[in-house]
Amino acid sequence: MSCSMSEQYLEIPQGKIFVRKWLPEEEASRDPIVLLHDSLGCVELWRDLPEQLASALKRPVIAYDRLGFGKSSARSGLPSESFVTEEAKTYFPLIANALGLTSFFVFGHSVGGAMALLIAGKNSHCRGVVSVSSQAFVEERTREGIRVAQAAFQNPDQLNKLKRWHDEKAQWVLSAWTDVWLSDAFADWNIIQEVKAISCPTLIIHGEDDEYGSVAFPQTIYDNVKGSVQMEILPGCAHVPHREKNAEVLEIVTTFFAEQTK
Repeated sequence: MSCSMSEQYLEIPQGKIFVRKWLPEEEASRDPIVLLHDSLGCVELWRDLPEQLASALKRPVIAYDRLGFGKSSARSGLPSESFVTEEAKTYFPLIANALGLTSFFVFGHSVGGAMALLIAGKNSHCRGVVSVSSQAFVEERTREGIRVAQAAFQNPDQLNKLKRWHDEKAQWVLSAWTDVWLSDAFADWNIIQEVKAISCPTLIIHGEDDEYGSVAFPQTIYDNVKGSVQMEILPGCAHVPHREKNAEVLEIVTTFFAEQTK
């Protein structure tokens, strides 16, 4: 099934937000899935996944670049240690309101997964949440993975690759990830209390070999979600399951959504 695609910029008080939408030819539901990207991500880096989801689930898919990322407006200072909560509490409601969303699902990868979980806990209009490779707190494994990536970015070629997606904002994007996550102020960050507020259906997907977090992350989320919850741990899979195990992830997600529409 093919999809039509459209793009727009939303004006919020803090700047412009770039949005892309995928609409399937045959639509079974108007309730869209909103995608939240990872720490170095943007709309473009979802690659084929939005169209795959729109086609498989027969519902609209919406992705946006967070402020400071991709084609959205630049930010001056680095995010605070409360940036995950701020996305869920401040930025997302403005974006949802500008898009006229009254009923939706959220799907997030990595820190976008944590943001998706917080949105699900805070917003009664959220009908379900898919969390992929989400962190639940800060592990030494997380910090070590970031240190390894930080060292790799000392190679100018690596930063140039990031500039392909974020242009002049690339260094800010990198610092927003490494400096915040490795800071002492962020060491005690966790989403355990916020997850307890989630009452909508929840799907948790995590790679067993995720270099940025052990299976303690999905288990913690699973143990604390208030509503119905499903956890899938994928063997032989690292931090990006939707690329590494694409067909398997699509099947899991399709089955999850089929359950929500019965």
